[in-house]
Amino acid sequence: MVTARKQLSQRADYTHKYNVRSGRHGWLRLTPAYSVKIVEELINKYDGSIRIFDPFCGTATTALSAAYHGHEGVTTDINPFLIWLGQAKTAYYSPEIIAASRFASIRALEIVKKGGIQGVPRPPIHNIERWWSENALIFLCQLRAAIDEVTQVDSQQRTILLVAFCRTLIALSNAAFNHQSMSFKDSDRIPLLLDVDMCSSYAEDVEFVLLGAAENPTGTGTVILGDARNPSAATNGLFHRVITSPPYANRMSYIRELRPYMYWLGFLEKSRDAGELDWLSIGGTWGIATSRLNEWQHESDHFESDLLSAVRDNMTHNDNKNGRILANYVAKYFDDMWMHFKGLRSMLAPGGEIHYIVGNSTFYKVLLPVEQLYAAMLKTLGFQSIKCIALRKRNSKKELIEFDVTATWHG
Repeated sequence: MVTARKQLSQRADYTHKYNVRSGRHGWLRLTPAYSVKIVEELINKYDGSIRIFDPFCGTATTALSAAYHGHEGVTTDINPFLIWLGQAKTAYYSPEIIAASRFASIRALEIVKKGGIQGVPRPPIHNIERWWSENALIFLCQLRAAIDEVTQVDSQQRTILLVAFCRTLIALSNAAFNHQSMSFKDSDRIPLLLDVDMCSSYAEDVEFVLLGAAENPTGTGTVILGDARNPSAATNGLFHRVITSPPYANRMSYIRELRPYMYWLGFLEKSRDAGELDWLSIGGTWGIATSRLNEWQHESDHFESDLLSAVRDNMTHNDNKNGRILANYVAKYFDDMWMHFKGLRSMLAPGGEIHYIVGNSTFYKVLLPVEQLYAAMLKTLGFQSIKCIALRKRNSKKELIEFDVTATWHG
C-alpha cells in the first residue's frame, strides 16, 4: 500500500537535494545537504568552546551547527520569518513540551476531521489556485485555524506545530524546487490529491519535527533581527570565527522563495511588503526593488575597484537592454557588502578567522568574479591570509564555481 507521505514525496521532487536528517537542519527542507556539510566541516576544526557569528542567518545552519558542537552560535538576519525559524531551530525543547506538542497536534487534527472549525482566510498570494488544489486549500485553512485553537500565542507548542504546518503546505503544493529558483509543475504532471490522506501527512510531519526537537544541542544558539550592513548593532562581544553564506550576486530573490511560508504565517500581508523587504535585503531585486535600481546611486563611501568598473562597463555595453539596471544591481550589491565588511572588523577577536561561502555569477555572458572582489575588499580593509578556495562547480557551466573566501583579522 502506498502511503500518503510517499505519494506526496513524489510531488515534492526537490527533496533529494535537501538535508532531511533527523535533526533540525531539515525541518523545512530549505538547506541543501552540501551547505550543511561545508559548515559542519569548518566547525569540526575547532576545539574547545568559541563564539561563532553568522551575519546572514538563512535557515540558521551555522548557529545550529555551532550549538550542536558545544559552541556559542550567534546569527542575524533582516527577514523576520527567518528569525522566527532560526529561533525555533535553536531553542531548547523539554520532554514535557514535546509531549504537549504531540497531544496538541492530535487535538488539532481531530477538529479538522470533524469539520468543526472555520478555516482562516486564504492568504493573499497572487494566483493562489496555481499553488494548491481546492481540497488542499480547504485543508490548510482549517488546519491553520485548528493550530491556533489548541495552542497559546508564542508558545513552543504552537511553534512546533507551525514548523510542521510549513512542511505540509509545501508538500501539498504544485511548486517544484528542482531548479535554482522555484517553478510550477505542468498541470498534466500534477497528481490528484483525492487519494492522499492529508491529515496523516501532517501527523507524519509533526513526528519528524518532534524527532528533531528532541535532539537538544549542548551549546547555545542566538538568533537576532539585524541588518548585515551594520552587523555590530545587534550583537555584543567579540567573535573568534565568522562562518556564513551571504546572498549571491545573481538576482535570486530569497523573499520570493519564502513567500508561501511568510503569507501563511502572517509575515507578509500584501505583495508590496515582499518587494520592500527584498529592497532592504542585500542582493534582492524583486518587485519594487527592481524598479528602484533605475534611480539608485552610490553611497559617498563605497568600494573603488578597476575590476568592478570593468565588469559593470561590460554589462552596460554588451548588447543588453537591461545593462544599466544590472550594472546598478552589481554596484549596490558590493556597496552593501563593503559596508558589511567594514562593520565586521570591530566584532572580531585578534586572530579571528572568517569564511564566506559564495559563488561567482554571469550576467549575459559577463563573468562577475565575486570571490576576487571579496578578496580585494578584505585586503583594502586590512585583513590578512586571504584565500579563495574553490569548493565545487555550481552547475554544468564550467565558469560557475562556489568558493570559500577566507581571511584572518589581527587588528
